[in-house]
Amino acid sequence: MSEIITYRNKRVVVTGCFSGMGAATARLLQSLGAEVHGIDYKTPPMDLASFVSADLRDPASIDAAADRIEGKIDALFNCAGVPSTFAPIDVFKVNYIGPHHLTERLLPKMQEGSAIACIASTAGFMWAQQVDLLKQLIAIESYADAVHWCERQLESSGDAYTMSKQTVVIWTMVSAVTLIKRGIRMNCILPGPTSTPFMEQQSTITPDSAIDAFTQPINRRSTPEEQAAPLVFLNSAAASYINGAAIPVDGGFMGGVATGEIDLIKLFATDPVTS
Repeated sequence: MSEIITYRNKRVVVTGCFSGMGAATARLLQSLGAEVHGIDYKTPPMDLASFVSADLRDPASIDAAADRIEGKIDALFNCAGVPSTFAPIDVFKVNYIGPHHLTERLLPKMQEGSAIACIASTAGFMWAQQVDLLKQLIAIESYADAVHWCERQLESSGDAYTMSKQTVVIWTMVSAVTLIKRGIRMNCILPGPTSTPFMEQQSTITPDSAIDAFTQPINRRSTPEEQAAPLVFLNSAAASYINGAAIPVDGGFMGGVATGEIDLIKLFATDPVTS
């Protein structure tokens, strides 16, 4: 029986490859035969075909990294992200503005049959209520102009982390409609809480009880490998007819919310005795 998923003779780029889901994705891709090129702020603890240090908060750094990746790219994995412990505008830069800028810079190196996969979050599960607003941001091409838009928006409303992840979902869906005409697919996953250094940082400002509310009904946190596998699948030839999808990888949380089996009011209710 032939292999369902293989990356032999494929050149891929993985951002956020230092740790967490990005590192798990890079390792899985290597095991499937991919030539993996990494981009991160920190040097990963694994041997890759190449590695470029870049800061997604700096467009010049992104441009330099994109220029250093030569040749064709068969798949791009936008895995980099930061939690709410960072300054709100930096959260937006790393979680959306930087990946958007990098993707645009790498697209000329992607041909028909290539694919892009991004990491959003179940924190952005109410993305459908923000489509009209966030399409304004997605339409902005300039890095600096996108930053200015986000700064103005964050002055009046919105949590930067939640809004940045909602933007990733909508960006995926909007871009997929255009890119598929060039034979390039784009999808994203919405992970539930995952045991990573990222989540350890988030836990310093968010109570574990609030984070673990998003683990219902499976009642445990994901491993990075459980998020890497669907991400790798989405960019493989096995998913050739999947495009513009935002797939929950959350143990059933979003399905439970959509059907009313999970009551958000009760789930996030604060106990006045213990709070």
